[in-house]
Amino acid sequence: MPTSNPEPLWRPDPQRTAEAQVTKFQTWAAEHHGAPSEGGYPALHRWSVDELETFWKAVTEWFDVRFSTPYTRVLGSRTMPGAEWFPGGTLNYAEHALRAAATRPDEPALLYVDEIHEPSPVTWSELRRQVGALAGELRALGVRPGDRVSGYLPNIPQAVVALLATAAVGGVWTSCAPDFGARSVLDRFQQVEPVVLFAVDGYRYGGKEHDRRAVVAELRAELPTLRAVVHIPLLGAEPPEDALDWSALTAADEEPVFEQVPFDHPLWVLYSSGTTGLPKAIVQSQGGILVEHLKQLGLHCDLGPADRFFWYTSTGWMMWNFLVSGLLTGTTIVLYDGSPGHPDTGAQWRVAERTGATLYGTSAAYVMACRKAEVHPSRDFDLSRVRCVATTGSPLPPDGFRWLHDEVRDDLWIASVSGGTDVCSCFAGAVPTLPVYTGELQAPGLGTDLQAWDPEGRPVTDEVGELVVTNPMPSMPVRFWNDPDGSRYHDSYFDTYPGVWRHGDWITVTSRGSVVIHGRSDSTLNRQGVRMGSADIYEVVERIPEIKESLVIGIEQADGGYWMPLFVHLAPGAVLDEALLDRIKRAIREQLSPRHVPDEVIEVPGVPHTLTGKRIEVPVKRLLQGTPLEKAVNPGSIDDLDLLHFYEDLARKRS
Repeated sequence: MPTSNPEPLWRPDPQRTAEAQVTKFQTWAAEHHGAPSEGGYPALHRWSVDELETFWKAVTEWFDVRFSTPYTRVLGSRTMPGAEWFPGGTLNYAEHALRAAATRPDEPALLYVDEIHEPSPVTWSELRRQVGALAGELRALGVRPGDRVSGYLPNIPQAVVALLATAAVGGVWTSCAPDFGARSVLDRFQQVEPVVLFAVDGYRYGGKEHDRRAVVAELRAELPTLRAVVHIPLLGAEPPEDALDWSALTAADEEPVFEQVPFDHPLWVLYSSGTTGLPKAIVQSQGGILVEHLKQLGLHCDLGPADRFFWYTSTGWMMWNFLVSGLLTGTTIVLYDGSPGHPDTGAQWRVAERTGATLYGTSAAYVMACRKAEVHPSRDFDLSRVRCVATTGSPLPPDGFRWLHDEVRDDLWIASVSGGTDVCSCFAGAVPTLPVYTGELQAPGLGTDLQAWDPEGRPVTDEVGELVVTNPMPSMPVRFWNDPDGSRYHDSYFDTYPGVWRHGDWITVTSRGSVVIHGRSDSTLNRQGVRMGSADIYEVVERIPEIKESLVIGIEQADGGYWMPLFVHLAPGAVLDEALLDRIKRAIREQLSPRHVPDEVIEVPGVPHTLTGKRIEVPVKRLLQGTPLEKAVNPGSIDDLDLLHFYEDLARKRS
């Protein structure tokens, strides 16, 4: 439990506080909208949740959001789910993302770097031209507002152009990283039925080239709604038959035409897996993402035209979408396509140095890996431009805070942030004007009424509770795809506390206003920030004839690690030998993702279920974390209680 009065690891100096965008915003909002002029961030946050509509109106004015048709009010309905934001208003996300081209045409909008090349810029004017050309070609292909456009792409400039061109025409973007196997991609794309697929021939990772042409051919065969496939020859392969060439589609000198769409018009579909069934296809809106990301990037991350924003991510993680939104604040965004640890563990620090990053974001797991490998960032790299190192994907342990403070710079703003694919934003994290306490997130975000609740729905302070959000956020999903009655959306967040978003994290809100994240309270797997449902693993593993049933668990560890064991119940006569182990790992690596290969494969006498036949993942996770059996599970709900003693014994042996 956090102590009540620890010494902060870092405090912003008075000049930094005075120059922060959130300070200037508070002064302006006090003058124009009645925000408190005194009391700093805590007072501003209280006002932002108490006066929700006034706050979001102020955000749109401060950032000069262009409504081509005015809205009738800020919040038509505040019911969750189903809150109605800025009804009547029309706008376009891509138009705002490209605004800096008018004033800074020759400055870099994108800086692209991979494992073998020096950073190469794409200027604002060139980005705008390519988006204009591609948007025109998409319209010529018959892409209309609401049509889905998909990308099987690494973190390259073409992916940014394709997203923005899709948004410009009012299409709905969706993407997967090319390390995803065909089955994993199809489980996502088949739900949304894309009409266009942008795909690479392969990618480079860890010093090796990975040919993906066979996977792309399978995607084409299994996505009957495709009208066009656009080939991007990253490895120099010839385009497949009937594929369109990227260069030809982006050759014209054409001003982009921005379709003006309703505020709640879909912008993209992200995927977050539950524990059963297909990944959830989460739909977020053009307007909701626009205003939420302006707030998050402009006020919380304090980004502006002078900044360079680098976050290590792939197109299969919401942080890629968040990174692209750095363009909204006129910031140069850094795209790195490659392994986080090639040619050595210090690789990401090298990218930060080479690109002059001012805000560098990574995973907590990478920070802890650097600490373990005894990397010395400030000794080996010029990181003088880095003002902030931000981490997400899992909670950054206290040792990670101390390592960054000691090994990067003692005057470093360390921003551990936590949010979710579900809102494509942060619930809590970076505030440039607040102190940083070891092991803690600085504060909940503006406009986000974040609380920790006990099982009875009562807010608790300095105690562990469920992370809940009691008022709507603009970037909350407008719906799930393939969820006509909204039941899956409702059951994902609102079944525990009606009308209140329950996210599935254990948190403590301290009496100082900071937040401590304790990990997932459900059983979704979260590796390096990329979530995958256990159902994805089961589908692949249980195709192997020797495996009768399996159970996979992801466990956040105290040292910042993440242990993901796969338990297998073998078919009669089968043996868990090296050959079978290899087949299991290869199947997961090739059909799903290399990130989700288990740390251990353990033979078990059986998999426990509820009385209705559902595998019990959360109780097993709790047992493995050391929770006593009688507290981990309701014995009356289990089909074979004796099986749980095996997992209880395993936890005892590991402790």
